[in-house]
Amino acid sequence: MLNFEDEAIMPGARPGAGMMSPMLGLQSFSPALPAAPLAGMPGGREAHAALSQLAAPDERRVNAADKRIINGSTDVNQLVPFKYKWAWQKYLDSCANHWMPQEINMNRDIALWKDPKGLTEDERRVIKRNLGFFVTADSLAANNIVLGTYRHITAPECRQYLLRQAFEEAIHTHAYQYIVESLGLDEAEIFNAYHEVSSIRDKDEFLIPFIDTLTDPNFKTGTMENDQSLLKSLIVFSCLMEGLFFYVGFAQILALGRQNKMTGAAEQYQYILRDESMHCNFGIDLVNTIKMENPHLWTAEFREEIRALFRQAVDLEYKYAEDTMPRGVLGLNAPMFKGYLRYIANRRCQQIGIDPLFANEENPFPWMSEMIDLKKERNFFETRVIEYQTGGALNWE
Repeated sequence: MLNFEDEAIMPGARPGAGMMSPMLGLQSFSPALPAAPLAGMPGGREAHAALSQLAAPDERRVNAADKRIINGSTDVNQLVPFKYKWAWQKYLDSCANHWMPQEINMNRDIALWKDPKGLTEDERRVIKRNLGFFVTADSLAANNIVLGTYRHITAPECRQYLLRQAFEEAIHTHAYQYIVESLGLDEAEIFNAYHEVSSIRDKDEFLIPFIDTLTDPNFKTGTMENDQSLLKSLIVFSCLMEGLFFYVGFAQILALGRQNKMTGAAEQYQYILRDESMHCNFGIDLVNTIKMENPHLWTAEFREEIRALFRQAVDLEYKYAEDTMPRGVLGLNAPMFKGYLRYIANRRCQQIGIDPLFANEENPFPWMSEMIDLKKERNFFETRVIEYQTGGALNWE
């Protein structure tokens, strides 16, 4: 996400052929059956005649060039041959970045939180507001993937990454819960913040209609209107949720870590930032490939709708910054984030082929870009607090 120099990958494609169930992703073909049983069944002669006209098995094999991100007709259960190799590589990279919350030692954070003089009230507000947003934000993202986006994507390489992404969203929710539990925070207060804190609720209410569209069981791609709705949802979640709404919170907690405060939480946020950066970049590649394969969707009117959503998202995230930092804290203040959010929005626009919205904006927090390059081995052995179970040590009973 903050790796602003990442370029979107634009693979080529040509329309596919064949039949597929859009809901199940199963290619519509039947195995050859012997003539005798069919002939003896009602309508058996007709069925056998239809089966005899099916293509030979080798002609039903998937051709990589026939794959499509949406509205594809190739078998989504057949991963190879690869067409979207960038999606497969991101899946492999994500697996290599695997981590779990319990690996991070929270003892220093617990001691600091319990110390009445350890943190200021403004610092405590920042932490609780952060957790109040994030404990449900990644659940929203996971639900959008599992119940919505996944079933409309017809490229198996992309589906493979989406499965990994959904798992990572679960890890992130686990991480925030682990922080809440470690610090002994009021769970009812934190987990209900998305209902009770307006700056958090407004961001979630901005996102929910785009989730509802894709999770509607009656929603199907294949029309201009619905394909644009899918594309809009992908842009909202990759560029605005994971690519914008997370960044005030990330900057705040990582700023605490830079001051040697809440170092366990900050380390977990670093791992989450690394994951979310890849989620954002994957989503942008997905958007750009859909645009290339379906140029008729990218109308002037559609682009104006997207620009309006970007402006609304910047306003919502800035209001969240004002709410979490009513006064200066950690060397930060809300006005500093206005330029930062506009800078990020401009970069997201450019990444999907839209002109920047704001003139002459620069990144006031260049140190944030360094956080994405975190290597898990940096202090892994000093912070890891549990042992992995090897296959021989697992209890299978």
